[in-house]
Amino acid sequence: MTEACPGCGAAGLELFYEVERVPVHSCRLVATREEALSFPTGRLALALCHACGLITNAAFEPGLQDYSVDYEETQAFSPRFVGFIEELARRWVETHGLRGRRVLEIGSGKGEFLLLLHELGVADAIGIDPGFVPGRVDERPGLRFLRELYSERHASLGPDAIVCRHTLEHIQPVAEFMRLIRSPLDGHEVLLFELPDVLRVLREGAFWDMYYEHTSYFSPGSLARLFRATGFDVVELELAYDDQYILLAARPGASGPTLPLEEEAGVVAEAVDGFRTAYEATRERWRERLTAAERPVIWGSGSKGVAFLTTLGPGLELAVDVNPHKQGKFLAGSGVEVVAPDALRGYEPDLVVAMNAVYLDEIRQTLSELGVRTALEGV
Repeated sequence: MTEACPGCGAAGLELFYEVERVPVHSCRLVATREEALSFPTGRLALALCHACGLITNAAFEPGLQDYSVDYEETQAFSPRFVGFIEELARRWVETHGLRGRRVLEIGSGKGEFLLLLHELGVADAIGIDPGFVPGRVDERPGLRFLRELYSERHASLGPDAIVCRHTLEHIQPVAEFMRLIRSPLDGHEVLLFELPDVLRVLREGAFWDMYYEHTSYFSPGSLARLFRATGFDVVELELAYDDQYILLAARPGASGPTLPLEEEAGVVAEAVDGFRTAYEATRERWRERLTAAERPVIWGSGSKGVAFLTTLGPGLELAVDVNPHKQGKFLAGSGVEVVAPDALRGYEPDLVVAMNAVYLDEIRQTLSELGVRTALEGV
């Protein structure tokens, strides 16, 4: 068990949420139902640091993680998501003067975002991710990928900007990781980070946003405090994507002024207290809703879907996903089959639960095009 905060080093973490037998990977492609039902599990034991506001999985075991094998995390088959990352890439390139520069993306996934940066004028784009799949994005002069984890050996790459989207929450020793990034920088670089906002998760009782891969949970304030403590000046801090994500820009240097979005650590503690009640009510509401339906399905087979079913129990047969690489596979833990949207024509569900309400409009449009009449609700 982790007893000290991996962000600020303070002792006395407060345990507030525990789930046993959580799949250690929720974005792994599983070929058979039998394999899915016997998928390795770990323990979720979320604990709050009252000093800085960071939340960590105190029971996390890094040896259980392997992002290099059949890891399918991309959301780039959603028009809504593609529109978001296109706008974000354009904004970062223009705001931070990235045309003609070298950009390093830590945790570049399947490469879609780095490709966008390259197409917008980044001269030398380097992605680092053990889960990169050759052929999903064509490498070309000025665009290359390293199938490995970021480490001190990458210090010689000399980037003008470091991009890191939805990766820091997968790392428990976050202060150590940020110091690793900071050590080779000479001061001219900009860091551009994106990751989930835990305050929204806590306040909504969103248990489907708590899973094993995410071992570090940040609020805007706790994220900014981490960056300042590890040698960065935070220059931009905001929420995006229906206020689900934190966007942060920072530069090496002395700590700057507190930004308007930053909250005190006590605000996170208040949200943790509220989560206990919100979680119970939200869990029971969804349990009753699924029980009342005859043929419910979930839409979205990623981490949210796995966590949703891990907490509630399977209770359904199908998970829909627009990502063709997931179709025909099975969800780790529950063994629920992943199907394409057109499979709903014959299945005739009476309830579709969207695993992210931000996609309700495009899901509603797809159901209409398929001629599928059903209740549609978002978590």
